[in-house]
Amino acid sequence: MRDHGPMCAQRGAESVAASTRPPEDSGDGSRDLTHRRVTSFRNRRSTITEPQQETWDRLWPKLGMQARVGDQPADLLDVAAWFGRRAPLILEIGCGTGTSTLAMAQAEPDTDVLAVEVYKRGLAQLLSAMDREDVTNIRLIRGDAVDVLERMLKPAMLTGVRVFFPDPWPKSRHHKRRLLQPSNVALIADRLRPGGVLHAATDHAGYAEQIAEVGDNEPRLRRVPAERIATLPISTSRPVTKYETKARHAGSAVTELIWERV
Repeated sequence: MRDHGPMCAQRGAESVAASTRPPEDSGDGSRDLTHRRVTSFRNRRSTITEPQQETWDRLWPKLGMQARVGDQPADLLDVAAWFGRRAPLILEIGCGTGTSTLAMAQAEPDTDVLAVEVYKRGLAQLLSAMDREDVTNIRLIRGDAVDVLERMLKPAMLTGVRVFFPDPWPKSRHHKRRLLQPSNVALIADRLRPGGVLHAATDHAGYAEQIAEVGDNEPRLRRVPAERIATLPISTSRPVTKYETKARHAGSAVTELIWERV
């Protein structure tokens, strides 16, 4: 389950946006292999327990895939074949350990969820929770969300994109590492179908201002007023993780930002 919340050391969306392979892998990953993408995640090692490894070995071949193998990105996804049905598709960027991912998928069984994460430990925890709870409408992708958006998804393919508590990279010199830059928001807008939803949440005031500015300046997105949220095609109701609770107690306000594709 997702267990990261908004605390910086536990971020979920820190783990994806601009590396094309998990951090322990070597090599480049940009479209031009002579230039490395600026990464939005922090390199760290992760380990999993023996039971998690057993679940991984048993279920990953069916429910998971790599966004890139070596220098080769994955092919365009056949989502209907992978899920075994056709349903509204939601992409969650940086699922962490999946607390919110699992709960929201359970609350919306008629949607399909692609959960993207770099770190195996988080994906292993989510996979184990899916197994325990018999949740069948989530598929896992390990790697770079930009690779997923660029290479694996077609335009107008998504009903929703969720980005909860991306790493704020608070130092000015690191702002270029933030996930929700104009180019990535434009890519998200392109992959959303008309009426599709971009839902972002952050507990960092400065990053909230940047996200709001970038989203509002994307011509294909329109901010959703509070009175219309209930009419959206996906839920925007998030469970509050223990880390988010800790941040709130520390005085950090959480900003929710919601746009729809026009």
